[in-house]
Amino acid sequence: MGNTKVTLRQRSVSKGQKSLYLDFYPPVRDPQTMRMTRWESLGIYVYETPQTGWQKKFNKEMLDKAEVIRCMRVTSIINEEYGFLDKRQSKEDFLEYYQRIAFAKGVKWMVVHTHFRRFVNNRCSFGDVNVALCRRFRDYLLNAKQLNHAHLPVSRNSAASYYSIFRSLLKIAYKEKKMRENLNEFLEGIERKNVRKEYLTLEELRHLAATPCDVPVLKQASLFSCLTGLRISDILQLTWEEILPASEGGFCMRLCTEKTETEATLPISDEALALCGSRSVGKVFKGLQRSMTRVPLKRWLEQAGIRKKITFHCFRHTFATLQIALGTDIYTVSKMLTHKNVTTTQIYADLVNAKKRESANKISLIANS
Repeated sequence: MGNTKVTLRQRSVSKGQKSLYLDFYPPVRDPQTMRMTRWESLGIYVYETPQTGWQKKFNKEMLDKAEVIRCMRVTSIINEEYGFLDKRQSKEDFLEYYQRIAFAKGVKWMVVHTHFRRFVNNRCSFGDVNVALCRRFRDYLLNAKQLNHAHLPVSRNSAASYYSIFRSLLKIAYKEKKMRENLNEFLEGIERKNVRKEYLTLEELRHLAATPCDVPVLKQASLFSCLTGLRISDILQLTWEEILPASEGGFCMRLCTEKTETEATLPISDEALALCGSRSVGKVFKGLQRSMTRVPLKRWLEQAGIRKKITFHCFRHTFATLQIALGTDIYTVSKMLTHKNVTTTQIYADLVNAKKRESANKISLIANS
């Protein structure tokens, strides 16, 4: 391919004009259609017989532009980059592609899609998506209002999470060769603020387990998260085919986590397995919906007398802090949580240490006045 010659040619068209195009010899292969092609129309026209000085000047400017493009094509062919042949992909609807991916991923992805659709004013092709656009979307998220509460700003950590999801979409598009460039190499994420991680004490967890719930499957899934550390996204997708006998006895879960796309084999306790119910096929927690983790969960916690601001994700925090508090080493906990870096797990160790310091100060030899 490096020996291909690129020649600028002209073709007569109507109204006294000529169309400029490039002639490749030998032909080059279109990486999308896999067909060989010899011509590329540049969409540039010149006067066939220029009469005035202005027309001659115009022809010269257009021919100079065409020559610049010809030189760029020569460079691309030498580097074996043929993206210039794919005109259709740059015009493909990026929003439609984004919506299809987001719908399959879940509610949070759809929220980010809605923000992006607003940002681009309902119109965006693949050709529009570049580093500058992605950086402007980052700025938009840092100043955006919530979709359902227009008077409230999107929190810093939500903006960080949304932008991370958007960058995950770019990664998927690049892997699927919808984009010729990995834009993430030029983008920076949004730094999160440290926030207090709420969790249940062992006493609170036991009390919650003893409290009836209006939605039984929600109770089963919540306690399962406390005993395994699984995220709601993975619990929703968990199937019986992923729960297998372990070589050392008992059972384990063999799954690929949705958030980090990490392949993991995780042991499962007898109590956690019992929460799954009778073995069948398909989803383990049939009927479980993400919407249940809002009002129904809040109602159940209130019935248990728990006043902390607990979300479903706090059950994952509960698993981590209780494991460390009960003596499990941080490396093992990190593996159970499928963290890519043990420093992420260190946060839970710091929580436990803070609790120890707090309890140490409760015993005082000085009487309160």
